[in-house]
Amino acid sequence: MKDLILAQLQQLVEALQAEGVFPADFSPTLQLDNTKDKAHGDLATNLALAGAKAAGQKPRDLANLLVARLQAQPELGKAVSKMEIAGPGFINFFLAQDALSAIVPRILNEGAQFGLGQQGQGQKVQVEFVSANPTGPLHIGHGRGAAIGDCLCRLLEATGWDVTREFYYNDAGAQINNLALSVQARVKGLGPDDPSWPADGYRGAYIQDVAVAYLAKETITADDQQVTGAADPEDLDAIRRFAVAFLRREQDLDLQAFGVQFDRYFLESSLYAEGRVEETVQRLIQQGYTYEEGGALWLRTTDFGDDKDRVMRKTDGGYTYFVPDVAYHLNKWQRGFTKVINEQGADHHSTITRVRAGLQALGENIPQGWPDYVLHQMVTVMRSGEEVKISKRAGSYVTLRDLIDEVGCDATRFFLAARAATSQLTFDIDLARSQSNENPVYYIQYAHARLCSVARQAEDKGYRWSLAEAEPVLETLVSEQEQQLLKWLARFPETLARAATELEPHQMAQYLRDLAAATHSWYNAQQFLVEDAAVRTARLALAAATRQVLAQGLGLLGVSAPEQM
Repeated sequence: MKDLILAQLQQLVEALQAEGVFPADFSPTLQLDNTKDKAHGDLATNLALAGAKAAGQKPRDLANLLVARLQAQPELGKAVSKMEIAGPGFINFFLAQDALSAIVPRILNEGAQFGLGQQGQGQKVQVEFVSANPTGPLHIGHGRGAAIGDCLCRLLEATGWDVTREFYYNDAGAQINNLALSVQARVKGLGPDDPSWPADGYRGAYIQDVAVAYLAKETITADDQQVTGAADPEDLDAIRRFAVAFLRREQDLDLQAFGVQFDRYFLESSLYAEGRVEETVQRLIQQGYTYEEGGALWLRTTDFGDDKDRVMRKTDGGYTYFVPDVAYHLNKWQRGFTKVINEQGADHHSTITRVRAGLQALGENIPQGWPDYVLHQMVTVMRSGEEVKISKRAGSYVTLRDLIDEVGCDATRFFLAARAATSQLTFDIDLARSQSNENPVYYIQYAHARLCSVARQAEDKGYRWSLAEAEPVLETLVSEQEQQLLKWLARFPETLARAATELEPHQMAQYLRDLAAATHSWYNAQQFLVEDAAVRTARLALAAATRQVLAQGLGLLGVSAPEQM
């Protein structure tokens, strides 16, 4: 319906350009928005306001012209029962009953394909997310990144993109050395309170788990690698390799429990082993964007919009952390990913400018502003009104596994993806565990389960129906609650497209809350299994369509749609 009206508005603009009402270079961004007040109809456009100056007319006069021309379009008349001019020149559209109820057979005919789009046109896109250091269990911040990143992938796939999910392991650098020293200390029988414990060592109980497994000569499989513990307390390299593999496996198990899978794991260490970091540095030197000062090698990132130049190679010969990031992203570009999205914590904000500057300086024709970033804010975990800060296992932070064990995968995923990534998130454990309407994931799942119950009751009573029988009687769906529900069902495709385009999974979560609210309102106001066969069939068809869209939306968030609760 919305697409039809937009198409008619576009055709009208072109016709008025041909007639000289609009100048030839008039190219408005057509807006057709859902109204918040049903007294203002279902949809509204500001075309008269946007085009008044170009047409040399008052907005309301132009609106009258537009309405008169639109009313003469027979195809539009089938979808719109009334048009009104409101305020300074808005045009409000009231949708016809047939147009509203037509969404039901469309949903049931298209099935799981309903709402899917082809905006991506099969283009490749790589989404990098989580990318945690393999130095401990995944914390709640990693969990938010996992939820948002995985939902982004699902949304992009549903809109026609060829998605590759990638996890980048920072398995090189000082933090890995601190991990190895911590495990070595445990292997030698030392504890965190011992005076000789490494100054920057990791103190969580999981370090003891790694040490015990190393001494037991366990064999660890992590992605494509197998590492066996050497049980030698003096072999720091062997301890390092084993510890990284052990914690990679632990993180992978956590992600599996969270319903998240990756197509590729990329090791930072491989960039050094294959000489890619050094090659990147030499390329930047050849391009003339570096200089030596104070015994360090600098990159002139100010040439690309940074507020100051950045050190690439420190005086001790080691590279700063953004240098391998540039090499890694060059590798992404060379693999053919012209669209890349990095989902990371907000603490990575400072690296965006310098990574993009480094990529521009390479002279590889990489577009400005590549790659895209989605940065999420921190998560605060609350229980009984108090902040929860530590885990029994990790010690210093709340782990993703803690939340999954406490409230389940569904609630954890929904809560972590349901707010805009740019907003800080308070994760209320008590709310996530509650079976009440205040718990959004319970509220949505319960709406689905209720409609499943209706279907079972109809089956038990022998009330069978077909879509062919339902289509002629959908005109009986005239109650206020049914009309609202039909309108929300019609919004699913545009919500999916917008959430994918704007890289905002929380838009789908909010839509599902609104759809669930309309579902519960209808369920509480209407009886379904009535004697009138026409009314009963129409309502059962609407229930089936609603049940399907609820399940589809939950699936896009990686949340289950239970049939009983």
